[in-house]
Amino acid sequence: MRPRLVFVHGVGKPREAKTELEEWRAALTVGARAAGHSRKAAELLDGGAVDIHFAYYGDLFLPGAAPDNEAVAPAPAGPDEDEELRELLLDMVDEQLEAPRDDRQAQALRVTRNKLAPTGEEQGPGSLARQVLVGVNSLFAVPGLRTFGGWLSAGAMKHDLHQVRRYLARKETDEAGLSLDRRIRARVATELDPEGPTVVVAHSLGTVVAFETLHAHSAHVPLFVTLGSPLGMRTAVRPRVRPQPVQTPEPVGRWLNFWDRDDFVTGGTELALCIASNAASVAPVSTRVDSDGLNVHPAIKYLAQPAVAGPLIEALDAVTVA
Repeated sequence: MRPRLVFVHGVGKPREAKTELEEWRAALTVGARAAGHSRKAAELLDGGAVDIHFAYYGDLFLPGAAPDNEAVAPAPAGPDEDEELRELLLDMVDEQLEAPRDDRQAQALRVTRNKLAPTGEEQGPGSLARQVLVGVNSLFAVPGLRTFGGWLSAGAMKHDLHQVRRYLARKETDEAGLSLDRRIRARVATELDPEGPTVVVAHSLGTVVAFETLHAHSAHVPLFVTLGSPLGMRTAVRPRVRPQPVQTPEPVGRWLNFWDRDDFVTGGTELALCIASNAASVAPVSTRVDSDGLNVHPAIKYLAQPAVAGPLIEALDAVTVA
């Protein structure tokens, strides 16, 4: 039985799963070569030694994506949704303020934070929605975010962050009573090997989805890799993740978490400080990587890093040999 490798994507626009899988595989091959594993990468990724899957769920964020083409549209944003999005934005700002690139960026981040949570202003549905809108536009203007975050507009950034909020809201149920988050996890679960080993590589929102999915998985996961994960966001994400208290899923034998300093979606770079070990004493091990160029958040930027690809290829090789 071949070991399985499952890629789990994150936020963003709808994508073509087959094309995306090839892009992730190609990026992983680049990283593997840089890590000195050219031959093994060819055997495992191109030679068919590993069963590679891409868990796609992006279409479920669109109206009409439920079973039987039933239209399940997101409810209009209300005070609770606005507050959740503001919490997410504040977490992003606070994380960057802990280690800003320079004084100019630090000052811009402080201005953004004040716009998101102004002091002495009466809170209400209208003012909260306005603060979120002003905050998004201000955050998009922070030096470095436009280039390193990869968003073409403040609207695109808000759209992507809303996907995180919608998943964690546990709403948007279909006729069968399945919420959006349950339908997304079901998509990912079908890609996992129910009996044999599965190596899971998840990115962005996909790290939250995969984390929750693996808690309900029974077969062995020798390696869980998270890239640009928001799991550590102390207010908007971690308290809403299930199950609580937050700990490593039991099937996981090793967890490697990678983050880039310029990745604005990453929150809580040392996940071991906020995520408990499982019964086998497995805790996330976080490592910083630095990508060259612009737009560091995409999964392919992470996968092309030798620090990411090296241990991933080694884990796949070990499972294949076993």
